Amino acid sequence: MRWRGQQLGVADESALPGLERMDGLVRSVTTPEFAGITFHEVLAKSALNHVPGASSMPFNWTINPYRGCSHACSYCLDPDTLILLADGRQRRLDDLRVGDHIVGTERSGNYRRYVETTVRAKWSTHKRAYRVTLADGTQIIASGDHRFLSDRGWKHVTGTMSGSEQRPFLTTNNRLQGFGLGGAANPDLLLDTDFPRGYLAGMIRGDGMIFRGIYVDAKRTREVNRFRLALADTEALERTRAFLLAEGIETLLRPFTPATTTRRQMTAIHTARREAVAHIEELILDPADPSSGWRAGFLSGVFDAEGSCSRGVFRISNSDPRIIRTIMESLAHYAFSAVVEPEHANGVRNVRLLGGLPARQRFFQLARPAITRKLAMLGTAVKTASDLRVVGVENLGYDIDMVDITTGTGDFIANGVVSHNCFARGTHEYLDLDAGADFDSQIVVKTNVAEVLRRELRAGSWQHEHVALGTNTDPYQRAEGRYALMPSIIEALAESGTPLSILTKGTLIRRDLGVLAAAREHVPIDLAFSIAVFDDALQHSIEPGTPTATARLEAVRAATAAGFGVTVFMMPVMPHLTDSIPALDDALARIKEAGAVRVVYGALHLRPGVKPWFMQWLEREHPELVSSYRGLYPGATANAPKGYRQWLSKRVRPLIRAHRLDGRAEEEQTMRARGPGPVIATRSAGAVGTGGPAWAPRRDAKPSGPRFDVSPPTLF
Repeated sequence: MRWRGQQLGVADESALPGLERMDGLVRSVTTPEFAGITFHEVLAKSALNHVPGASSMPFNWTINPYRGCSHACSYCLDPDTLILLADGRQRRLDDLRVGDHIVGTERSGNYRRYVETTVRAKWSTHKRAYRVTLADGTQIIASGDHRFLSDRGWKHVTGTMSGSEQRPFLTTNNRLQGFGLGGAANPDLLLDTDFPRGYLAGMIRGDGMIFRGIYVDAKRTREVNRFRLALADTEALERTRAFLLAEGIETLLRPFTPATTTRRQMTAIHTARREAVAHIEELILDPADPSSGWRAGFLSGVFDAEGSCSRGVFRISNSDPRIIRTIMESLAHYAFSAVVEPEHANGVRNVRLLGGLPARQRFFQLARPAITRKLAMLGTAVKTASDLRVVGVENLGYDIDMVDITTGTGDFIANGVVSHNCFARGTHEYLDLDAGADFDSQIVVKTNVAEVLRRELRAGSWQHEHVALGTNTDPYQRAEGRYALMPSIIEALAESGTPLSILTKGTLIRRDLGVLAAAREHVPIDLAFSIAVFDDALQHSIEPGTPTATARLEAVRAATAAGFGVTVFMMPVMPHLTDSIPALDDALARIKEAGAVRVVYGALHLRPGVKPWFMQWLEREHPELVSSYRGLYPGATANAPKGYRQWLSKRVRPLIRAHRLDGRAEEEQTMRARGPGPVIATRSAGAVGTGGPAWAPRRDAKPSGPRFDVSPPTLF
């Protein structure tokens, strides 16, 4: 590489702005959280980059905290994979949403510990499926590129000992970290028709009160029927009330005891109707032959009523021998190991579940208790008690739709094992790096960019001109999740009175909406999102490394809710692929529904060096369009012909008006005069690649796995 071999102290006029002298290189870092990526951390000499005077860009200044882009993703897991939520429950990967609170891990002292994190982005694609089987029966279906934490570090599902695919990979000598599922994922017994009755039996016999009798006083004799259940945890109370209502038993809700300095407030459900109380008594009897669903419900209810999980010790307490016996029989039915501890002075005995965290998590997944407070495991050390040895990695021989997420910690818990976010792809031609493999795997990070920026903004010569971010590489690429440079950049610009705009295709910007809202009190701020492809199948094919249109529209919606007037760059529009009236109408309808106020559109632009890669993809995926594209983009032509662009405008403009959006073509946007006001950069959003083509596939990519990124990138 040109810049790695440079002599210290010798200027390189062709180097990146701020990197003319490589004294600034601090270190090159690889990290398990970003598989296959090297971060070249530098101390930049400058932060503000002046746009060349000959440029048609509608702004004079830009900031690029990163060179390269880690937006790409090696999609990883089967959508049915169970992900551990922060409240202790598990949810299908496909059902997760950006912003959900889940469990990740962080190293603290001598141990890696389970901590709360959030889902920051979500992607999907179609890839070859591999089944990883562990000794305890846990199975995980993942792509070959995915990585899990083993006792020997992070390992890919597949790899080789040498050659282009050389990398650490899973073998039968490895043991994964976590607690596993202990076999096939448990069915959702909460949906079993017998589960509610089992739950009512466990809950009411464990913590409820039923009284039926005759009350005689001096005036009259009365029959008294009463049912009451008082709890501090409303989750279990609401579930019990709903299950009773499903049985035709209506209950009333009332305060029971107020909160004190040592106790939480308690609320009660109750009824005094004779028929209702009699029906409840029938419902909570043990069946002659309890079904699996009833037993799961009973365990769920009695744990909500009398269970605890203090300091990782799982116990259910009761003084009724019949209840203790039913608990033990139900646990044995599901192959749990448990013991009954010696009786206390008050007659209460504890059933203690054996097997540590793996057994507890299997119980929670099976029984689905309502009270999330009791499920918490945050802060617990990652200690592997289950037998999570890898016993097999099987190529299933077919491709499936897969899903990946990005989290705040860079990992998450999938089917009970520690799983990480996947990254790999890219290019940096301006650094003499491979045009098909390095843009997202060799990332230059200006770690001191905010400090340098503050110094430059204090200079007397600074005229507080508009600064555009996202004009070269995306400032909210996933590397920003690791380095978090943008909040300080935004604050520095706002404090100096410098207006700014941000163009991104990432969803990580949602993290900084609060910072942006505060900055908006001091300076004008424009936000824009690049969304090129709204058809999921086409997006999976041409830009698998970016968030889906749905995810990006959710970010638009969040920014709109924060009070920003958002622009969406519907670029590039690809001839014969995304330029039909139904496709354009659907895209504009979704943009409008997300709350955006304006749209910029433009036709596909194929820059030198990019066209061969794009045409290879077209020949593979849409061979019927090759001759048409050769006619539209003959020889070295990069732009779509003027006739096509005019035709596109005639098609798009009525649709923009119909959806009551402000809109303009790319040419109109870039022709606007460059001045101090905040103007969003647009030219890059319509280009497929430039000097550093972010979309280009790896040279070693298989034909079935194109790696394009049609939105946006480098300007100069």
